[in-house]
Amino acid sequence: MTDFEINTIPATVHGRYVVRRGPADHLLIGFHGYGENADVHNAELQQIPGIERWTTVAVQALHPFYMHRTGAIVASWMTSQDRDLAIEDNCAYVRSVVDQFPQPRQLVFLGFSQGVAMAYRSAARSAATGLIALGGDMPPELAGSQPTLPPVLLGRGTREEWYTDEKLQKDVRILSKLTTVETCVFEGGHEWTAEFREAAGRFLERLADSSTT
Repeated sequence: MTDFEINTIPATVHGRYVVRRGPADHLLIGFHGYGENADVHNAELQQIPGIERWTTVAVQALHPFYMHRTGAIVASWMTSQDRDLAIEDNCAYVRSVVDQFPQPRQLVFLGFSQGVAMAYRSAARSAATGLIALGGDMPPELAGSQPTLPPVLLGRGTREEWYTDEKLQKDVRILSKLTTVETCVFEGGHEWTAEFREAAGRFLERLADSSTT
């Protein structure tokens, strides 16, 4: 019988991110969901009320693939294979993106769906001043620790099937011991809605105003 070895080795790849320049001292870094890309996420970010007060950066996951049927190029943040290595690769990638911008007074991370975990991880590893999570829960390696996190806004649709109310309430219990947390439960499913965008806009407005006082 032949024995096989499974090994890993670091590799360099190029990441892609979409920037809309706004005030340099207000930086919003966004992470898309599974099967989306930076262009799709950028379009959502631009619909947030008051977003002109921020420089926005939509970061694309490092693992692109063709969407079946449409052929669109989309991406995924990670799978369960070599999960811990993927987390470190992704976090190093995000740090490299953030380093492309002068240190802002306000640094906010926003994630949708699969991108929520990246928003949490990035906020916990930086001097973030805000975190917005839509349709995704706190990653398990953080939920079981005591990470330093900024104020958080959680969003969930009433018809959401993956990020259930049970998961939302669990996150609220954990986060309330670590930081200030607010929720936006809106009529809808696993999606962006006008109601959530307005809540995100108010959250960002408070942070922007606090940096000018």
